[in-house]
Amino acid sequence: MRKLFAILLASVSFTSAFAQITSKKNNIVNQAGDHLMIQLGTNIWNGAPDSVSSRIKGFNRSANVYLMLNKPFKSNPKLSAAIGIGVGTSNIYFNKMNVLIESTKSTLPFIRTDTGSSYKKYKLSTAYLEIPVELRFTSRPDNPNKALKAAIGVKVGTMLNAHTKGSILQTASGAKLNTATVKQSSKSYFNTTRLAATARLGYGIFSVYGSYNITNIFKDGVAKDTKLLQIGLTISGL
Repeated sequence: MRKLFAILLASVSFTSAFAQITSKKNNIVNQAGDHLMIQLGTNIWNGAPDSVSSRIKGFNRSANVYLMLNKPFKSNPKLSAAIGIGVGTSNIYFNKMNVLIESTKSTLPFIRTDTGSSYKKYKLSTAYLEIPVELRFTSRPDNPNKALKAAIGVKVGTMLNAHTKGSILQTASGAKLNTATVKQSSKSYFNTTRLAATARLGYGIFSVYGSYNITNIFKDGVAKDTKLLQIGLTISGL
């Protein structure tokens, strides 16, 4: 989370400076630009086998931050095209299951830990550097904070990191063994390039977003075809 907040702070600073410089040259920046997008949502693994999906628990949160360049159409300023760059993250939490991403086996091991020791908190996290592209609509280009907004698009990304993290090791009965945190990192089982379809709908600076992977999370043959669905809230502005 510290890295995410650092990225967010840098994004806000950069975008504010960009807007101030550009607004002196071009009034486009003042038109519903949504040059900064912050997305907070939940993750769903679509297609995961029951043996895995039944062990996914809680609120599997995600956080995405994007810097965008927005170009309104001269023929209709309510429509615009946008392209940007940013970081997209996801977290999947498991109950009494370990995902051995550092294994050398031909298939990714999902290991149940019902009868032995297990981690009270265990998650699989991924982060991607992404380029989102959107076709946008705003009902009031002159007043974006009081405008209906909609967008459809795609985003392509390359994996920055994949890791698991377990903490608070306990016995099968729930007795605490230790509070050490164990982290393992590896990209070997993952499709390191991803393509996703996106959509947003909202009013003012708030909108609901959805993102669905066209590509699989994992490489062919190492796990069942599984695609990521994200649903959440977008806060946009500048």
